[in-house]
Amino acid sequence: MDSLKYINHYSETTKKQVLELIKQEKLGQHLKKKYPSAHAIKTDKALFVYVNELKNANMKNVAPLSKALFDAKINVIHNALGTHHIISRVQGAKLKSKNEIIIASIFKNVPLEFLQMIVVHELAHFKEKEHGKAFYNLCEYMQPSYHQIEFDVRLYLTQMEIFSKIEEWN
Repeated sequence: MDSLKYINHYSETTKKQVLELIKQEKLGQHLKKKYPSAHAIKTDKALFVYVNELKNANMKNVAPLSKALFDAKINVIHNALGTHHIISRVQGAKLKSKNEIIIASIFKNVPLEFLQMIVVHELAHFKEKEHGKAFYNLCEYMQPSYHQIEFDVRLYLTQMEIFSKIEEWN
């Protein structure tokens, strides 16, 4: 069951269903059927525009975004899917802050819903530091199907780890 570390906290019934898909080597097919194509956001500039649009649509009173980029150095399997940074510095009598979001490069070639889930998660941290009820309510507000897509991203990570390959989307 170590192969199910990304969904370890889900019910036994759910884990059995996933194990069956893995045994039949149909987990990737299941995800591709549900999410047939990849997004077109491939550059850091396009990611910055996308993240900024999401932020402005949902979190107008959060400080402006100063950076959003893809980073191949983020180790998805052992670290994180994305990171957020709030950098504060004193300028004269004022405290200035910069908001940055960095997303793992493997999310360049996935369905838009997966990328959006990671971005929404990192944006939510600008308002809510801890993973609590308010945090997840904010995620659901920005992406109504957040929890289902988070589960599907966990399936995607399971697929990557077990079969040592990334499902390719067109």
